[in-house]
Amino acid sequence: MKRVSASPHVHTSMDIRKSMLFVIIALLPSALWGVYAFGLRALAVLLVSVASALLCEFLLGLIDGKRTTGDLSAVVTGLLIGMNMPPAVPFYIPVIAACFAIFVVKWTFGGLGCNWMNPALAGRVFVFFSFSSAMSAFSAPRALAADALASATPLSAVKTAIGGGMMHLDYEGVLSNLGYSTTALADTVGSALHISPYTVDAFLGNIGGCIGEVSALLLIAGGIFLIATKVITWHIPVVYLGSFAILSWIFGGVRAGDGLFAGEVLYPLFTGGLMLGAFFMATDWVTTPTSRRGEIVFALGCGFFTFLIRYFGSLPEAVSLAIILMNILTPTIDRYIRPRKFGYVKPVKEASK
Repeated sequence: MKRVSASPHVHTSMDIRKSMLFVIIALLPSALWGVYAFGLRALAVLLVSVASALLCEFLLGLIDGKRTTGDLSAVVTGLLIGMNMPPAVPFYIPVIAACFAIFVVKWTFGGLGCNWMNPALAGRVFVFFSFSSAMSAFSAPRALAADALASATPLSAVKTAIGGGMMHLDYEGVLSNLGYSTTALADTVGSALHISPYTVDAFLGNIGGCIGEVSALLLIAGGIFLIATKVITWHIPVVYLGSFAILSWIFGGVRAGDGLFAGEVLYPLFTGGLMLGAFFMATDWVTTPTSRRGEIVFALGCGFFTFLIRYFGSLPEAVSLAIILMNILTPTIDRYIRPRKFGYVKPVKEASK
């Protein structure tokens, strides 16, 4: 007679520290690009954010009697917060965001694995609504040879134009009229591929925005790395981005008077925090559904709310709020979409006599 050991019976070499290390590796290219694009001020913001998250978790660990900074989760939280900051943001803002994320969202609910929403997103949203002006002042990247602060990102500039009654949605025309320039590389590639040079610059990372969200190319590469190493699966980011793209294509031109099936797809996909959110924050293990079907429902909701707020709400960006809204709905999704129990057989109804 064989003895069966207690569960778990499936083992893996992927622990929390290793998975967090892979996330850091995946984030570094886009973070370093942000430092290159915006200068050493951006590096200082990233370092302050990470250091604040680590220090806050270390001090809380002393109070609680546990050493918790070794799992690298606080580093990931701090790095994500820093990447969601404008380059010229005052240093006290990422400090407040990191402390709010670690203390309020993570520790008060029981620490790692007990938080009900993504800590980095919560910290970013908290300081966005608390310090709106500072969180909305963006620097132009060095590739555009501009030193002044831009009053708005290209994404919010188009949103303002639509809100002002612009007829016929024309991203390139709006940005050109507002004085937003493009790089020579983007002009060349855009002409060859017959797409807007603004879209090319958004894909490569030569636009204004938060430090770590400007290069869609590097964020996609980091996301593919996480999928290849099985830290995340493809379901949430692909369904999230796909549902947003489809909604943008079908309904994106309605508010500007262009009707259905006339919306721009590529530029909205590559701008704002969509790529950063889809690959690195919507895929958080703790705050997403446990079943595959639940993940798909979660991602569809993220895509819907991101589209709704971006195109019809008052805010130009919506990724953080969309993911947090779906984090709130995650327990409900898990309640109604449950994985089938191992060995479960659906009972057969007896034939009526």
